[in-house]
Amino acid sequence: MKNESRPLADLMRPSTIDDIVGQKNLLGENGLVRRMVDNNKLSNLILWGPPGCGKTTIARALANTVDMDFVPMSAVFSGSADIKKAMDAARMNREIGRNTLLFIDEIHRFNKTQQDTLLPYLEDGTVVFIGATTENPSFNLNNALLSRCHIGVLTALDTDDLMILITRAEKFLGKKLPLSRDAKIHLAQMSDGDARFLLNTIEYLANANFKHDLTPDELDNAIQKRAPLSDKTGDEHYNLISAVHKSLRASDTDAALYWVARMMTSGQDPKYIFRRLTRFAIEDVGLADPNAIQMAIAAWNAYERLGSPEGDIAMTQLVVYLGTAPKSNACDRAIHASYAAAQKTGSLPPPKNILNAPTKMMKNMGYGAGYIYEPDTPLGFSGQNCFPENMQRQTFYTPVERGFEREIKKRLDYWNGLREKINNDKK
Repeated sequence: MKNESRPLADLMRPSTIDDIVGQKNLLGENGLVRRMVDNNKLSNLILWGPPGCGKTTIARALANTVDMDFVPMSAVFSGSADIKKAMDAARMNREIGRNTLLFIDEIHRFNKTQQDTLLPYLEDGTVVFIGATTENPSFNLNNALLSRCHIGVLTALDTDDLMILITRAEKFLGKKLPLSRDAKIHLAQMSDGDARFLLNTIEYLANANFKHDLTPDELDNAIQKRAPLSDKTGDEHYNLISAVHKSLRASDTDAALYWVARMMTSGQDPKYIFRRLTRFAIEDVGLADPNAIQMAIAAWNAYERLGSPEGDIAMTQLVVYLGTAPKSNACDRAIHASYAAAQKTGSLPPPKNILNAPTKMMKNMGYGAGYIYEPDTPLGFSGQNCFPENMQRQTFYTPVERGFEREIKKRLDYWNGLREKINNDKK
């Protein structure tokens, strides 16, 4: 290895965009960044992607490729005063014919005022600005800043990309890594798309003096696996829980189990997962299987009493139950329809026949007049109207022909048929 104190990931950082691995959607033919380079004119840019996917590398390579001064800054450690100082230096650069590329890492950590500080300098072209973020820009950056920037979306590197980096690292180091072919593939896979983690691990392996090539299992024992990406509150958190919910809705039980496992192994709060599973039992299974909500509450209670790992089985049972259950959102549609009708009709009073009349005055006013006590009727059903007198009957709940709701539909059809017959007989 070359006698450098810098980390291998920094020593191997590509100096031009042609040497960057992956991100073909940005760097390939007709890609956003490629077009900027081909036209020799950079535009303000926000690079959004997971850790270790090349955001900083692309920014540095762009500055080198078009021969601009590269000024890096971190939003974690910098503020408005640092921005002003950098802009003053950039103006001086312009006076001697040099252009400046200002790169701000973790740009989403700047508050609104700090982000607004950038705007006039972007407007007058004092600098070309590139910001990097792991968070969704549409949620974390001001609209004013976004409107002045292109958005470049980066993805985690795939296994083939990381295998290329392993080969490059061996060439750079001038020696073979102590890994079997299968272990190299395993290292690429366990890096989870993060080139920085991969190169840091390679640097450790190259200096560890292993006596033989490691197998995948020996590699697991030698290094700590990269924790699965999950920020617990940001995009990845909501992406994972969305994947759980949509997989269950599609009755893809195995996929739902996988996404739940991803959440659990990345340290997500089990209570949050159980809350979503319980919500799913109500909203998406509903009365197609009335036992779903009971199963959800029981599994949640069991987990709280047992904890992990025993309680994990209760969560798995619930996921399997919900994934294989018949689905219906008829009750969800019913509540929205009934709420809409309630808001539209305002303060219509109930019909007097179904009102209580605890006082003589109320009886004289007609409260309870004509009320029919259902159990006293031959069929246990009177067909009396329970909607407001000036409101036509409406249907809010329409069960599906799946699961238990088939039986509910039969019951509704029976009552509706009786109601229609009784009303016709009155005419």
